[in-house]
Amino acid sequence: MTNQKQIAQKLGISIATVSNALTGKGRVSANVIEQVLAHAKQMAYVPDAAGRALKTGRTGIIGLVIPDITQPVFPDFAEGIEAAADEYGYGVLIGNSRRMKDNQAKTINQLIQRGVDGLIIVPQRGTKIQALNVPFAVISTATDPSFTVVANHKQGGQLSAKSMLDIGHRKFVILGDDCHSPVENERIAGMVEELENVASYEVFWAQDEFPDLLAQHKQGVTAVLTVSDLLALRVITESSNLGLRCPKDLSVLGFDNLPLATAVRPTLTSIVPNTAELSKRSIEYLDAAIRRNVQLPPPSIVNMSIEFRESTAALTAKI
Repeated sequence: MTNQKQIAQKLGISIATVSNALTGKGRVSANVIEQVLAHAKQMAYVPDAAGRALKTGRTGIIGLVIPDITQPVFPDFAEGIEAAADEYGYGVLIGNSRRMKDNQAKTINQLIQRGVDGLIIVPQRGTKIQALNVPFAVISTATDPSFTVVANHKQGGQLSAKSMLDIGHRKFVILGDDCHSPVENERIAGMVEELENVASYEVFWAQDEFPDLLAQHKQGVTAVLTVSDLLALRVITESSNLGLRCPKDLSVLGFDNLPLATAVRPTLTSIVPNTAELSKRSIEYLDAAIRRNVQLPPPSIVNMSIEFRESTAALTAKI
């Protein structure tokens, strides 16, 4: 295995210069850094993680704690965290709390025991992350005062409603799944705020009562806003079973832009969280905390966008 000494001998420079060039420390000219990096790649140099940990007190590994890996949104988020972490030179260990509050603390402790430099935590609903003995970032909701970085769920809800108002819809069903979910409540709050005083709407929670879509359509409802792509797809399926066509009879809008949004027909219009930016800001904060920077990035909220597809259309459109 190639080491720094061999690179130094190949280039005729000191080991310290090679080390500084590879780590970005010390004063090394751009030309020397370029040569060192090129030779390191050519000679298949792999840093000695154990040695680096002894010297720096860091392992170069961070932990990601998520509430439920089986939920469709989390694999994409985990991939975004891994990509952003890689740019900062970190590897990622993933801990799954498996929907249990007690498991969250256990998972956090297990990752700390494995020597992670820091943690990114998506908390279980109803839990607060107390002080830990490693740096950490919290990816939660805007209603959680301890958040570090959050997706702007309320703005996403506003965007959902506004997009349908802009193409003529004025009577809506708003459909959530779990009335105790802070994420869903923030999304619906945004929808309601946008529709208030300019359109009529009724809020349903699927856990209690799935709306009678045929009856709603007969009463003039032309658009259904949902808090998730899975709910939106259920609406499209139920509508079809009732003889309603999407989007001719009902425009249906989802949330989260899951891969399956483009695998169905009609393809699903969906609100898109900016996972890449969420991941980037989370890693930026955690890296600054690990390095003990005097000034950490402030808490931030990341806005969402919309991807228009076949499940929505202007009210006057003839399809």
